[in-house]
Amino acid sequence: MKVVVAMSGGVDSSVVAGLLVEQGYDVQGVSLRLWEGEKVGPRNCSDHHGAQEIAALLGINHTLLDLREQFVETVVRPFAQDYLHGRTPNPCVACNRDFKLGKLLGWAKEQGADYVATGHYARIVREEGGGRISLFRGADSGKDQSYFLFALSHYQLAQTLFPLGAMQKSDVRSQARRLGLPVADRSESQDICFGDYQALVKSYASQDEIVGGEVVDRSGKVLGQHAGIHGVTIGQRRGLGISASRPLYVVDIEAESKQVVVGTKKDLGCKGLIAGDINWIESSDEDEIAAEVQVRYRSRAIPCVVRRMVEGTSEVRFTEDCPAVTPGQAAVFYRGDRLLGGGWITRAIR
Repeated sequence: MKVVVAMSGGVDSSVVAGLLVEQGYDVQGVSLRLWEGEKVGPRNCSDHHGAQEIAALLGINHTLLDLREQFVETVVRPFAQDYLHGRTPNPCVACNRDFKLGKLLGWAKEQGADYVATGHYARIVREEGGGRISLFRGADSGKDQSYFLFALSHYQLAQTLFPLGAMQKSDVRSQARRLGLPVADRSESQDICFGDYQALVKSYASQDEIVGGEVVDRSGKVLGQHAGIHGVTIGQRRGLGISASRPLYVVDIEAESKQVVVGTKKDLGCKGLIAGDINWIESSDEDEIAAEVQVRYRSRAIPCVVRRMVEGTSEVRFTEDCPAVTPGQAAVFYRGDRLLGGGWITRAIR
């Protein structure tokens, strides 16, 4: 069986390659050259430095695919436009769907590979006989990355291996030491590889898109001025340029008027949300689905009822108030550790 491993030069993908070589697979390493702008921290998830060294150490071939132009058009420009329209985007979902398990998978199939493998902390469960395929959270709750994978198709899941899904991060580092890989103690990669995102957004904006506006309270009273809605996100408290007798948070962003609305922490509470472009990994004929929803990568999943509306859109009602529901972020639905599907938040329900 031939497997193409997405290698960034970090510990996770290096261990994936090493384990698959040990298990007898015909392994080829590939790095994706996606972004080389300003970086935050020592590494990012599209950094290919060191991957060739690891591949040579393991005795496998290594290829570098230059996808920078496609990445800009598919991920970077939409990312900037979301911020300019008052949304807070999550580019990692599109990167996983369209590049790590999109462009790379297409290339791998052209090379005659059976699978693509990545270092994601998530689990794919296949029924025997080529039946149902399900996606589950990774066993390491602190590293689980299933949230970023909700947009994958059944075809992509069927052609993908996540060898680290059942492992703890500490075990992965131990495996790196056992395999003699010089990346066992390498620092974690950043979630977003764009560096200073506000500078990036400005570089893709026209002059009339980068304009300031009013900061108002929920009654419409003007409290101050902001420098542009691209620099503000729901739930933000600091850096608003206002003073008040009590803590105030961004509770809404009006894209048309460029107003930023602030309120108390209680005002952040939402009773639900509307999500669009929903991808269901688990099919269901039910109009209402009992589930748990996670509205940000690091937030906990809360019980909810998902009611399907027009095709691809659902209304989600929480069983308890959830703070800081943010348009542009992903709403991902689970039942226990099983990922049911997910979509993009278009608005909060208060």
